[in-house]
Amino acid sequence: MSADSLALLRKNAGQDIRALAEEHFKHDLQDSDRDVLKSAAGKISTHLTVGSILGLGLGVLLAFRLRRTRLQMFEAFRAHEKPTHVKFADGREEAIPDITPFMRPSALGDFAAYTFFGFGGLFLGGETGLLTGASSAGRTITRDPESRQRIETAFRRFRADVLRKEADALDKKRGVTELLGL
Repeated sequence: MSADSLALLRKNAGQDIRALAEEHFKHDLQDSDRDVLKSAAGKISTHLTVGSILGLGLGVLLAFRLRRTRLQMFEAFRAHEKPTHVKFADGREEAIPDITPFMRPSALGDFAAYTFFGFGGLFLGGETGLLTGASSAGRTITRDPESRQRIETAFRRFRADVLRKEADALDKKRGVTELLGL
C-alpha cells in the first residue's frame, strides 16, 4: 500500500511544475483571484481532514461494536448446553471435544478488527472528504464569473506550459517521470 492510497498523504507534483504553477499564480491572476483559490484550497484541506477524522472514528466505532457482538455470541455459545458424546448405530460412543476455548475472542482478533476497520474508515472518510471538498471548492471558484474566467485562462496557460515541458522532455529522450518528479 503506497502513501498515495490515502487522500491525506498524497504528494504534489514535482518542483519544476510547482515553480511553473507559482509563476502563473503570481502573474496571470489578480489578488482577488488568488484569495479565491486559497480559500478553495483551504476548503479542500478542511473537508479532507474532517472526513479522515470522521472516517477513522466511524471505523473504530464499528470495530468496537463488532468486538462487543463477538463477545456476546461467545457468551451465548458458552452458556448453551452442548452435547458431550455421539452415539453411533452400532452402540459405541465417542466423546466430542470441547471447542469453547477456541471460540473465545482473542486480543489478536481485536487488534485486527480495530486496525482494518480503522484504516478502512480512514480511507473512505478521506476520499469522501476529498470529493465534498472538491465540490465545495468548485462552487467557491465559480461563484464570480469574471474571476472564474481569469482562473480558467490562467489554468489553460499553465497546462499548455506543462505540456510543452513534457514534449521537450520526450524530445530529449528524458522520461516523463523525471519531469514530474516521480
